[in-house]
Amino acid sequence: MSLIVHHLENSRSQRILWLLEELGLPYDIVRYERDKTTMLAPPELKKIHPLGKSPVLQDTAAGQVVIETGAIVDYIVELADGRMGPPAHRDATLRYRQYLHYAEGSMMPPLLLLLVMNRIPVVGKTAAKRVQPMIDVHLDYVESELASRPWFTGDTFTAADVMMSFPLEAARSRAGLDESRPATIAWLDRIHARPAYQAALAKGGPYAYA
Repeated sequence: MSLIVHHLENSRSQRILWLLEELGLPYDIVRYERDKTTMLAPPELKKIHPLGKSPVLQDTAAGQVVIETGAIVDYIVELADGRMGPPAHRDATLRYRQYLHYAEGSMMPPLLLLLVMNRIPVVGKTAAKRVQPMIDVHLDYVESELASRPWFTGDTFTAADVMMSFPLEAARSRAGLDESRPATIAWLDRIHARPAYQAALAKGGPYAYA
């Protein structure tokens, strides 16, 4: 197979497996375990790309190595002739592009900050209380968006929904997302019920956020 996903357990790269399953594209997985002490990716990933981060997509047929989840999603959608890509309607297309970048560019940074703060004894716990309101702004925004339509772009499930899965799963796990935001929880339930999502879980190994 020409597509190889370098997949780190409990990480953003689970979305890439899911997208490939949704599109029915063949791929291989190279799995990596986190360091049990630092929880960081192992040094072996640096043999694939100097940053040593996951996900990394190798397209051996094209001789390409692609990093960054959003860029990988774009690359895969292009390989699939645009399936699960931007909808035809202009407003939906704009929403697609926004959420493709919003997931990592705006929503993930405070979630990562909260994770780091919670690992610092005493002082970190105090600082985390200042981060939570920042996250709540994002959760309220997402709830208002999903209250008006079933998927992030509109009536159509797209790769933008795949991109938004990890920050919202992480928020449910450790940042206060619960049944008080019913539209977001219903969206999570819908994606978790998809056969392709379940197939990606089976292939990807340990994933704490599903």
